[in-house]
Amino acid sequence: MGIRGLMSFVEDHSNEFFIDLKLRDTKIIIDGYALFHRLCFNSNLELRYGGDYDSFADVVQKFFESLFACNICPYVVLDGGCDISDKKLTTLKDRIREKIQTAHSLSVGGGGYVCPLLIREVFIQVLIKLRVCFVQCFSEADRDIMTLANHWNCPVLSSDSDFCIFDLKTGFCPLNSFQWRNMNTIKGTKDYYIPAKCFSLDALCHYFNNMNKALLPLFAVLCGNDYINLPIMERFLSTVRLPLGAASSKGRRHHRVLGLLNWLSRFADPTEALDNVLKYLPKKNQENIKQLLCCSMEEYQQSQVKLQDFFQCGTYVCPDALNLGLPEWVLVALAKGQLSPFISDALVLRRTILHTQVENMQQPNAHKISLPIRQIIYGLLLNVSPHLENMSWNALPSQTLVFSEVERINKNIITSMVDAVEPPRDHSVLRKLTELSLARKQILLLETLKVKQTILDPIPTSLKLPIAVSCYWLQHREAKAKLHHLQALLLGMLMGPLQAMINGPGIVDPAPRQAQCLAAR
Repeated sequence: MGIRGLMSFVEDHSNEFFIDLKLRDTKIIIDGYALFHRLCFNSNLELRYGGDYDSFADVVQKFFESLFACNICPYVVLDGGCDISDKKLTTLKDRIREKIQTAHSLSVGGGGYVCPLLIREVFIQVLIKLRVCFVQCFSEADRDIMTLANHWNCPVLSSDSDFCIFDLKTGFCPLNSFQWRNMNTIKGTKDYYIPAKCFSLDALCHYFNNMNKALLPLFAVLCGNDYINLPIMERFLSTVRLPLGAASSKGRRHHRVLGLLNWLSRFADPTEALDNVLKYLPKKNQENIKQLLCCSMEEYQQSQVKLQDFFQCGTYVCPDALNLGLPEWVLVALAKGQLSPFISDALVLRRTILHTQVENMQQPNAHKISLPIRQIIYGLLLNVSPHLENMSWNALPSQTLVFSEVERINKNIITSMVDAVEPPRDHSVLRKLTELSLARKQILLLETLKVKQTILDPIPTSLKLPIAVSCYWLQHREAKAKLHHLQALLLGMLMGPLQAMINGPGIVDPAPRQAQCLAAR
């Protein structure tokens, strides 16, 4: 989520709306999505060639080491899949189109920022390595973050302007003023702190005639956020005379933000303000618009999800997820980040989004080669309900077997319809998938990759999966792989373990020795 123009407005008035902090000795709730984007885009990483993952992992580790040095205890909260209502789909598609244009610019030597495809997975790997507590929400995380921060009375770290609207007890620290690379010590001690700025909601309300903070969710939806963008609202904005108040020269580019906040500050509460908004709209539209605005304003209320229960007891209870009747192991794996949001999107919406990367836009997107794997995954996800478990594949309604994929074609996006593929019968029940023996799981994996076990027998254990995936890749004509591509791939597999062996003598880890064995072959 995010409100157009709000973050730049409050930052332009940082003296009025922010207080300086010397952050240490506290819990902090971190918006994981905002953090890994910030670290990826502001660390001089190479973004053109598929992902400078080693350097990114180093940056993430240094970030959290800075927090540890200041006795700051981080709790990272990651977004999950798309909202069950799918009300953000239009915004998502607009962002995909923008990302495609940026990826194209990067592919031809231009500028821009697009996250490499595996950046989220690498981020999670570092969190696990450093034993940083994290959770992956079932859908968008903002409300859950706000609710947890208020429960623990600690600040939120993010770059999302919606946190300027949430009523946070301890405040919101924007990432761009969080100086984790410039730790200082408290005078006369050896105690480190991180210089930061904390947004004050009270200061914002005081600036605008001591307005009622309960009006701010209405401001957000009128100004335009990710969930609401109605052309008819432009009629209201163009008709009502928005007072700019004592606008500075900086205020001109924030005409809408300034005008709306000044206008809303006249009203005692959201009900009075909403009634005045509706006066500017045609009577035939008023009731529908009122319902839509009220529904959107609820996105700024407290969440029913209690993330503290997950961090303290390992239990994640999300009413939306429970109502879907998903297997317990799936819910747990999603919360722990062991399954990606791709899975929840496929389960809930029967639709997935194939993310854009930097590549030749005139060629088919790189996801094409993994289509057969996704079709097997979709087949596994079909039997989520107990009443479907014993039905034959042919007895399922035809529309049940189809999933949609939002993907790139050239420099545009399309929605493709993809048929699920029936998995082997003894592997087809989703809720019992974790009960399969390791041998049966390996059979399912190798059958999906169309790789024979005999090929992998001589391969060291730690490299069996990378080699199996490489065999799958080479079988597909879309890969158009040449010998030098294969050599580069194998070299990449070997470099990490061999580097670890060179730099870490005495470490008992079989992977480097196995890599050396493979290199010798």
